[in-house]
Amino acid sequence: MMIPRLRLALLICAAISGGALGFALATEYWGGLVPCALCLVERWPYRIAAPLALFGAVLPRPWARWVLLLCILVLLGAAAAAFVHVGVEYHWWPSPLPECAAPRLTGLSIAERLRAMPATASKQCEDPTFLIPWVPISMAGFNLLLALALAAGLAMFWVRTKRSAP
Repeated sequence: MMIPRLRLALLICAAISGGALGFALATEYWGGLVPCALCLVERWPYRIAAPLALFGAVLPRPWARWVLLLCILVLLGAAAAAFVHVGVEYHWWPSPLPECAAPRLTGLSIAERLRAMPATASKQCEDPTFLIPWVPISMAGFNLLLALALAAGLAMFWVRTKRSAP
């Protein structure tokens, strides 16, 4: 039995989105990489796209096409979040998140400064994480490329399913 192209596209979207989340968690828990606040924001579109695509894969064809379009828009949001993060890493602009800024601890005693410190160390958003040392693309850069490639591939499926039968 052959899977219709539209459903295949939605299943591919779900698999790649779930794989991206799994990879991020694996590098965090087993790889020892510390995510910054922007890294955590970049995961949300994949958390939305994976179940949305699975849901769309079981819907009737006209509804599934609209779900595929929603997945494309969500992935473009993932690309936008990754682009903001890349810009912060390359110092093109400051981070929009207050969690990325270093705390201001002036005028406090040593005890007050120690109490104000977070319980766990966090990574600054402007410090890029390079997964492959000899490749000058950070994890945020890889995420940008992945989100754009997946959105473009799904857009091609969306256009092709408009003109053809299942």
